[in-house]
Amino acid sequence: MDATELLKKVRKIEIKTRGLSQNIFAGEYHSAFKGRGMTFSEVREYQYGDDIRDIDWNVTARQNHPYVKVYEEEREMTVMLLIDTSGSRCFGAVGMEKREIITEIAATLAFSAIHNNDKIGVIFFSDKIEKFIPPKKGKKHILFIIRELIDFQPESQGTDISYALRYLTDALKKRCTTFVISDFIDNHDYYKSLSIANNKHDVTAIQVYDKRDSQLPDVGLIRVMDLETQEERWLDTSSSKVRQAHSKWWYERQIAMNTTMQRCRVDVASIATDENYVKALMALFQKRGVR
Repeated sequence: MDATELLKKVRKIEIKTRGLSQNIFAGEYHSAFKGRGMTFSEVREYQYGDDIRDIDWNVTARQNHPYVKVYEEEREMTVMLLIDTSGSRCFGAVGMEKREIITEIAATLAFSAIHNNDKIGVIFFSDKIEKFIPPKKGKKHILFIIRELIDFQPESQGTDISYALRYLTDALKKRCTTFVISDFIDNHDYYKSLSIANNKHDVTAIQVYDKRDSQLPDVGLIRVMDLETQEERWLDTSSSKVRQAHSKWWYERQIAMNTTMQRCRVDVASIATDENYVKALMALFQKRGVR
């Protein structure tokens, strides 16, 4: 992609996603992803519904009445985007390609972070760490991230989410809000790495998938290629057994993914490439915001 075309794409995505983050997501993002750092402010009398873990036992003993500590939220956060750059992200049979949706979602989250005075960084991963962009603030930094989202070319085509999560845990010393954006088509077990990462950070998963991942059309004999291994084979999609086997494979994979997320207490949103990702993100933010 030449420089002129790249700049046009960057500008187009900037206009769209900045508008979304300003006009739609601003309040939802703020309430959903609160700063986790807290500083002690004062004490006040205990009220029904207060968390008993906030009781100040020294003051309570002196006053012979329960008092709780009041904290002020340190609003500034660090936000990390873990972006899957494996070969399967280039697939797009229904709607846009996965990578196009991933780029728009990531850019929207980045602008939302900047509008809330948060730092934003990115880890591009395949079955290895392709690139690490340290968290910073500012529009110039955001535009650099968008350019990389559009034009980055990975060295590898495989997927290893567990490796990316371990890298995150080691690289980021302070707690951060993390979005893992991937189709989650990964043959590695990432449960342990996800559990450890979410105990240290605040991890949210966003799955971007194509509906042809889940269901084959009845179009006869077709040649398919695994975009990560480059292996090719022929499939007879006119066979109901073939279509059912594929659907079963996808269903079992989704069950396994969602079970892992639940066990690790990680919120997840699944977004198809032909769906409105705005609604899905709003639902995700609102779900977190009511906690």
